[in-house]
Amino acid sequence: MVYVQYRIVGNVMPAVEMRLDAGESVYTQSGGMAWMGEQVQMDTNTHGGIMKGLGRLFAGESLFLTTYTAQAPGAEIAFSATVPGEIVPVHVSAWSGLICQKGAFLCAQSGVTLDTVFTKRLSSGFFGGEGFILQQIGGSGMAFLEVDGNQVEKTLAPGEVLRVDTGNVVAFEGTVQYEIEAVRGVKNIFLGGEGLFLTRLVGPGRVILQTQNFAEFCGRIRPYMPTGNN
Repeated sequence: MVYVQYRIVGNVMPAVEMRLDAGESVYTQSGGMAWMGEQVQMDTNTHGGIMKGLGRLFAGESLFLTTYTAQAPGAEIAFSATVPGEIVPVHVSAWSGLICQKGAFLCAQSGVTLDTVFTKRLSSGFFGGEGFILQQIGGSGMAFLEVDGNQVEKTLAPGEVLRVDTGNVVAFEGTVQYEIEAVRGVKNIFLGGEGLFLTRLVGPGRVILQTQNFAEFCGRIRPYMPTGNN
């Protein structure tokens, strides 16, 4: 597999800028492209059929994906982050499967697959904050993930447990067990400020975390936003 030429530009709101060879393709969810040269041709479709498209729709993502193909050597295209944070490049084949929360996937080479997966435990679906469906990245090539704030990568040993606020989980290897557990203790539940549930990750495998939970940030500033009644 020939990996795409890329560079990360920007700090607060970064973008990944790629230089494609003739015939080389990358794809993204609808609206992910920031700029491109005139040698790039775009094609929007369900990318794998209507059932895969519906699976992404249930996961809270786009029914359609857009593929960009270079018509000449050196064609330039860039995809930007949607919130302040980082863009994380991932060599997909170097991971033992890669499970991502919805919203983490930014773009990938055409050899990378994007599928939906169901959480194994019913409680994870109800209380995990990510619904019943996550996204699985496979195949070979480069994929790029969005991270709110900064990324933190940890490697869990077999049986090692990491408890994380659900909104701070970005991705984890398929070897990592994922479930939701209730916060213990009445005082912790009502006074701890962390909500009722935490994500429990059990090794072995690698985990990508983010230091910011943008959904939680939006919730905190919502009371200060003007409304139509003001």
